[in-house]
Amino acid sequence: MATLQGCLLESDPGALSPAQVQQLRDFKIQTRIANEKYLRTHKEVELLLSGFFREMFLKRPDNIQEFAADPRLPNKIHMQLIKEKKAA
Repeated sequence: MATLQGCLLESDPGALSPAQVQQLRDFKIQTRIANEKYLRTHKEVELLLSGFFREMFLKRPDNIQEFAADPRLPNKIHMQLIKEKKAA
């Protein structure tokens, strides 16, 4: 098993039993389904992300972390959410 500073570089197919592999697959599927349901019931997540990316691509900041921490950004996104709810 090749590691670099404790990070696994290659998969080890024998690390899990067939039952554990199936449990992991099932867990991944259930997690994906739960995430999809959450995103479908919380449309504001899509607006938040698309609003952030829209602003980021328009302004193309050098420091994205600083840009993301701008306290005015949530208000801009909130206003967009209000506009979209009125249009619906």
